[in-house]
Amino acid sequence: MKRLTVTDASTIVLGLQDEIRRSEESRYDHRLHGVLLVAQGLSCPEVGRLLGDSPRTVEYWVGRFEDRGLAGLVEGERSGRPRRLSDGQLAEIDSVLRQTPESVGISSGIWDGKGLAAFIKMRYGVVLGVRQCQYIFKSLGFRRRKPRPLIARADPELQETYKKTPEAGS
Repeated sequence: MKRLTVTDASTIVLGLQDEIRRSEESRYDHRLHGVLLVAQGLSCPEVGRLLGDSPRTVEYWVGRFEDRGLAGLVEGERSGRPRRLSDGQLAEIDSVLRQTPESVGISSGIWDGKGLAAFIKMRYGVVLGVRQCQYIFKSLGFRRRKPRPLIARADPELQETYKKTPEAGS
């Protein structure tokens, strides 16, 4: 029988490994295959080489399987980093964002990442970056809008003639 090959195998292997790591079910199946190969007589380093994992990881899977059976291969909850703002604080931020920045002591014409970061630091003593604040805007359902600049001493009637789209009533 002719041996089959995959073109650009190294890139394909990396892509397939990423796909396996994408969902809990595929990671469970991956661990299941690792334990199966060990049960069939392969060593943990051999299984690790075949599956692209470290031998210690395979040993860990086998140990969990021995202790808890199939339930030991199911992925548990990951705690992650604790949130820096509580649900109550986010609810307050949601209501504050519906007001002008000046009404809460922020000297800015509109709410932006810098202004929200300054408000959160002032009110809660929590330092967040601009990107984190932009994420808060998005998670609370706000859209990014940039106001149109006003040109000093410009004639409004003359500007109206140069607009690309006429006003609705024109």
